[in-house]
Amino acid sequence: MTKIVGLYPGTFDPITKGHTDIIRRAAKLVDHLVIGVAINEQKRPLFSLDERVDMIKDAVAEFDEGARAAVTVEPFDDLLMSFAEKKGVTMIIRGLRAVSDFEYEFQMVGMNSFLNDEIETVFLMADPQYQAIASKLVKEIARLGGKIDDFLPPSVVPKLIAKYS
Repeated sequence: MTKIVGLYPGTFDPITKGHTDIIRRAAKLVDHLVIGVAINEQKRPLFSLDERVDMIKDAVAEFDEGARAAVTVEPFDDLLMSFAEKKGVTMIIRGLRAVSDFEYEFQMVGMNSFLNDEIETVFLMADPQYQAIASKLVKEIARLGGKIDDFLPPSVVPKLIAKYS
């Protein structure tokens, strides 16, 4: 039987409870889940690549048992489909919060299928309690001194607060 390798790519600046919800659910669908941390300096991340990788590893370590997948966290700075091919990925996992997410993701699936039509993209709808969470908004709340505990894994909260103190 073929091993199902999933890839959940993103910038994760920082990882939110919305991200961890998708990771937790995706880990039930695959044998190995690679969380691909995009370097993408164009987005001007608040956290360094190493900080983002460490935060994701800490957040994933907080999970309860029950996932069937081995989960690894790996940075990448090349084309998503090239990274996916290197990792033997059979499925790209994307989270959707709203219709606007779908429009962007629809375009990405079309382009990615031109690059490699053997890798499928699977969409997981965000849990309703996490649909409004976006890293960009959480950073703005933290910058202005607002409460961020409901949006982030517990291990991430002090790290984001420290960036703005």
